[in-house]
Amino acid sequence: MTIAPFFQLKFPVFRSSPSKLSSLTEKKEKNMARRKLLLLLKPFDVYHVTQSKPVSHFTNPRVFHYLDNRRKVHKEAINFCQQILQKKAVDWKPILRNNLSQPIHNVDLVVTVGGDGTLLQASHFMDDSIPVLGVNSDPTQAEEVLDSFLEGQTVPSKLSRMSISVNSKSLSTYALNDILIAHPCPATVSRFSLRIERDDQTCLSLVNCRSSGLRVSTAAGSTAAMLSAGGFAMPMLSRDLQYMVREPISPGAAISSLMHGLIKSDQSMNVTWFSKEGLIYVDGSHVFYTIQNGDSIEISSKAPVLQVVFPHLSS
Repeated sequence: MTIAPFFQLKFPVFRSSPSKLSSLTEKKEKNMARRKLLLLLKPFDVYHVTQSKPVSHFTNPRVFHYLDNRRKVHKEAINFCQQILQKKAVDWKPILRNNLSQPIHNVDLVVTVGGDGTLLQASHFMDDSIPVLGVNSDPTQAEEVLDSFLEGQTVPSKLSRMSISVNSKSLSTYALNDILIAHPCPATVSRFSLRIERDDQTCLSLVNCRSSGLRVSTAAGSTAAMLSAGGFAMPMLSRDLQYMVREPISPGAAISSLMHGLIKSDQSMNVTWFSKEGLIYVDGSHVFYTIQNGDSIEISSKAPVLQVVFPHLSS
């Protein structure tokens, strides 16, 4: 099955034949101002597998079947979205997420096809002016949600993001889910101190930590790794951040309660790194920044929000 038309570089214009449109559809199309959409795709062949002979006895055939099925499901989702856009009075162009390297501008909506990872990658190239609609491998609601947005019936939700600076220099990436600050070697102890401030006034006194790292999440990311590590789910539209010191070494009763808590929207966390080397992972393992002994890291929710189109959530 070919999807070559899906990857042309210019905005293709698709118009439905008037003879095939019901009167209701004609009215809806007339009411929709022509919009520009960017379709961000996870490559459909990312799960492509071939089984050569002889096959190693360590290879489980069910793994091949699972990966190939994932590939087919993703191709079907891409084709489904293509069919939807062909019926709409919109201009759109596709781009593979691997080819995204510049900030996204001059579009009215970004549609991501490929799950949470694709939406997270898109968010790293977006400011707070463009909404994003995520479509996973079950895109049955996509057309309904898209129509609702184009007709102005759905208001995008504003999700909080995280701002990170190292030695007073802001990182170029805002975190939508979470960050992890840790030594590059997972078997090595991470040494750092942390404190929480509001307008240069201390809200949480200095805490010295030896652990396997520090995780900080947004509300959107609180149901991911943070929840798995023993944190709690936060209201989706909260502007607060949640932090957790990972596997602290003998924190003692006096400070054990300080290993996990909230950074309020008007507060910031300041971390001083004392290990020889370290990494700041942003929204997973693909985006990271190096740090070294003595570096100062500031973390807060004072970042541009991300507008996300949800079926049943708005702000």
